[in-house]
Amino acid sequence: MTAGLRSALTLAGLVGVVLVATLWGWAAFTEPLPELEEVPICTDTAVTAGTEVRRDQVVVSVFNGSERSGLAGATDAQLEERGFVSGGIGDSPQPAATTQIWAADPKNPAVQLVKRQFKGAQVVPGDALGPGVVVVVGEEFQALRKKQVESVVAKADATFCQATS
Repeated sequence: MTAGLRSALTLAGLVGVVLVATLWGWAAFTEPLPELEEVPICTDTAVTAGTEVRRDQVVVSVFNGSERSGLAGATDAQLEERGFVSGGIGDSPQPAATTQIWAADPKNPAVQLVKRQFKGAQVVPGDALGPGVVVVVGEEFQALRKKQVESVVAKADATFCQATS
């Protein structure tokens, strides 16, 4: 084989490699981007009696049932400072005089843990306005309890929306 023929074959091989790499790169470049999967803020988790439920596992959504502007946001920030996970804030569909925790099961350990953060909070049946435990702060709400309760022990088997993050 002559030197000229060898050079021509080498050059042809390199051009072929560049062509294949260009086609592969173009195909990868024009491929649609993967869609982000939305991760839920919490998932329903079953706990057995005797299991400890901590603040960082509990998602709390706070709603303003008063005429005071920003009450839900301020209360949500205080709960976050204590280690709870924020599920969101908003205005309550109905006014409230006192602090209410809307839940179907008042003995749920997540509900009990949130209730212990408030003075005089009452657990009442209500809609799930947001994820996790729903708190409606009313006109009479002033501040969270000074004593911070970090965890509770489930007295019976229960299910609550445990924070995923």
